[in-house]
Amino acid sequence: MPLSIMRWSTAILALGLIATLAPAADAQQRPDEQNEARRDLRNGNVRSLREIEARVLPTKRGMQYLGPEYDPTAMAYRLKFIRDGRVVFVDVDARTGQILGESR
Repeated sequence: MPLSIMRWSTAILALGLIATLAPAADAQQRPDEQNEARRDLRNGNVRSLREIEARVLPTKRGMQYLGPEYDPTAMAYRLKFIRDGRVVFVDVDARTGQILGESR
């Protein structure tokens, strides 16, 4: 086998390995987010995600909801939507449920 084909094969295998490990790294961060959100909810510091979603989702008609992220430092949820192929983030104060802003 020529050397250049072996290098390409090695590079492709390495990229495949990286691609399979990347979701695992993201999955490891999410449980911490969830634990922080649960702790803050139990302590009465924030509203539940269901309450936040019930308040925000009806205002985003025509958008597909992709899911939330929680920032324990800011005590805010970032709700992710998509419309016409563009991602829209809606930041919501987890304490009050008030929309802080949108970014595209």
